[in-house]
Amino acid sequence: MTTARPDGDPVARASLRRRIAVTLSFLVAMVGTSIGVGAFGGDPIAEAAGGLLAADATHLSPAGSAFSIWSVIYVGLGAYTLWQWWDPRDERGIARHAIASLLLNAAWILVIQAGWVWLSVLVIAALLAVLADLFRRTTARPPRGPVGRLVVDGTFGLYLGWVSVAACANIAAALAGSGFRGFGIPAVIAVAVLAVVAVVGVALCVAGRRPIAAPLAMIWGLVWIAVGRASDQPHSPTTAVAAGLVAAVIAIAALAQWRRRTPNGARA
Repeated sequence: MTTARPDGDPVARASLRRRIAVTLSFLVAMVGTSIGVGAFGGDPIAEAAGGLLAADATHLSPAGSAFSIWSVIYVGLGAYTLWQWWDPRDERGIARHAIASLLLNAAWILVIQAGWVWLSVLVIAALLAVLADLFRRTTARPPRGPVGRLVVDGTFGLYLGWVSVAACANIAAALAGSGFRGFGIPAVIAVAVLAVVAVVGVALCVAGRRPIAAPLAMIWGLVWIAVGRASDQPHSPTTAVAAGLVAAVIAIAALAQWRRRTPNGARA
């Protein structure tokens, strides 16, 4: 850990403020998560807002087991919070993005608990934008060693990939809450949305220079959408097959990036 005295060095003071801000933001996110699972007596997310985010609410709702990925993401965010105390300069310029993502995460949970589903769409859209820019920054500048790759690229890659899928489920929930029934063809609408997810997933694979975490999280979410529509209501084999195919497309795109060669013939 840096031993510079923060009282006489403006850079050191700024570094200390940044570390404290990240840590406090992580704690706020953990409080929000506790509220989201009903630890303080409120409804769990799946039961809040009239159950619009339950596993059987819409054609794009993942099966309940999908949300276990949050445990991995939160462990990663905790690891990042600790690791950034050993990163005196924030060389990749992501601390503000990390702080924003943590606070938006907590805000989303509180908004859902209040039943404001359309406002939650705006919050998750902002979260997605923050994570996308963070992804851009980490892609532009390689990490310093395997620990940085794991706790930064790995954590925020999973975060971005999962939120990319969750945002679709969130929008579908808001539409359902407004009485939208997909023009009588909800499965077709779901397939169209999944096609957009496929484009986003492939774009992340190409832009991310051989990423692992982001496509993996997207595949995870899509597989659980397929499971949900194959085994739960609303039952939709069409949506299940489409989600499985999109997961396969993203997996192929990720593998293709890993096998990509540089112009001189070496592996990229």
